[in-house]
Formats: sequence, C-alpha cells, structure tokens
Amino acid sequence: MRVTVGQVEVSADAGANVVVARSVVTEGARLGADLVVLPEYASAYDHRGVGPAHAQPFDGPFVRMLEEESAVGGLVVVAGVVLPSRSEGDDRASNAVVVVDRGTVVATYRKVHLYDAFGGRESERLEPGDPAAPAVVVDVAGLRLGVMTCYDLRFPESARRLVDAGAQVLVVPAAWVDGPLKADHWRTLAQARAIENVCAVVAVGQAGKGLVGRSLVVGPDGQVGLELDERAGVRTVDVDPDALVAARDRDATLTNRRYVVVPR
Repeated sequence: MRVTVGQVEVSADAGANVVVARSVVTEGARLGADLVVLPEYASAYDHRGVGPAHAQPFDGPFVRMLEEESAVGGLVVVAGVVLPSRSEGDDRASNAVVVVDRGTVVATYRKVHLYDAFGGRESERLEPGDPAAPAVVVDVAGLRLGVMTCYDLRFPESARRLVDAGAQVLVVPAAWVDGPLKADHWRTLAQARAIENVCAVVAVGQAGKGLVGRSLVVGPDGQVGLELDERAGVRTVDVDPDALVAARDRDATLTNRRYVVVPR
C-alpha cells in the first residue's frame, strides 16, 4: 500500500485550505498512492480554537473537492474536517475524520476524546463522538485501516478497539499541540500503539504555529520508517502487507491478551 503523507499548514481561510489539500491529493495520485492522509482540521484551523465558525457540511467545498480528486486519482483520502453539529440545539461543531474512497465518502469518525487537557478545552466548541459507535475500519489496497484522531492516541483502548475490529494499520490525523515534551509524547505514543497492537501506524500531524508537525509512519516492531520535522511537507512511503502478516505470525501479543475493550 503506497501512502502519501500530507503534513500541511492549515488556516481559517477555507478556500486556501481547499487549494493546499488538493495539491497533496494530486501529488499522491501522480506518485501512484493508494492512500492520501491529511491532518486533523485540514478543512480549517485556528490556533485560538476551532468551532462552529469553521464548520462545513458534507456538500461543502472541502469534502466535495476530496470526492472529485479521489475519483480522478483512483485513491482513498483520509482527512480531518470540521462538520456542523448533528444534535439539534447544540451550537458546537464536530471534529471528524472522513474517509473518501474514489469519489464517495464511505466512513466518518467523530472524535471521541476531546482535548480538554494541557490548558485546552475542545468541548466548549466541539461535541464529542459516541464511544459506542461502530469502529471505523476500511479496506485499502489489501489492508484494513482503522481511523482515530489526535488526542485519541493517548488512549490505548481506542487503538485496541480498532484492532479488534480488524485493523492492521492505524491512521491518525492530528493537530498535536506543541509544548514541553509534547513532541516526545507524540512519537512515543505512536510507537507504543504500533508495538502493543502489532500493527503499522500512520500518524499525520499538522504543521504551523503552536503545532509539532513531525508526521511519522511506524512499523509493527516500533521502528520509524518515515519521520518529518515541524515544517510543512509531503512524502510518500510504501507499507508492506506481507510484513504486517509476518509480524503477527511472530508476535503473539494479540493472541495472549486476557482483557477486552468495551465503551463506557
């Protein structure tokens, strides 16, 4: 599976974000990618807080562009977006990740763990996803991809639930906020999720003010095969399905487990 990682810088200018994201998808198509991953909040971002003013519906310009370009390129795009609230009377927005497969939105994950930590309060502007909603796992180029986002990476049960649903690769769009040790946390947690679940991790960070960037692709043994710095950049890498199967044949971690994960 060929993956294009789009570590882009995003602004509150919705039109500019469409242009930036389109360039990443077209670059992925040019290089023969099966999958393009854009960061959390790829449709709009403001470091002071993201909320209803940044939301677009599914038929808005950002998702429409993803549908058009993924159809032309014959590939799958995973991207963080800001959607309107699904709840009547709730004036917050929804932090979501869409999976667009060759012209069609085939899955949507709404962020379960809102970033109410390290001084942030996402829940003031964003509604949480339902922890009991079905795990979002999709097929891409012979592999099963599980979708989570950003702060979810700190919760191992989120990753394990996706793996229990069949995921071999965890895809993690993020806008990981910078701060003391935060870049270390990001890298360590991505490696931990890969090792404990014997899976690959494609963790794509957003570049820009107050964010760590540092997108990485991690193998099931925890080795980092691709890593960017804090600057915007686009890279393409191959993930070997046979290597993932072989890793699970050697490593009995998932077979030997004695607990299950259930929503609370």
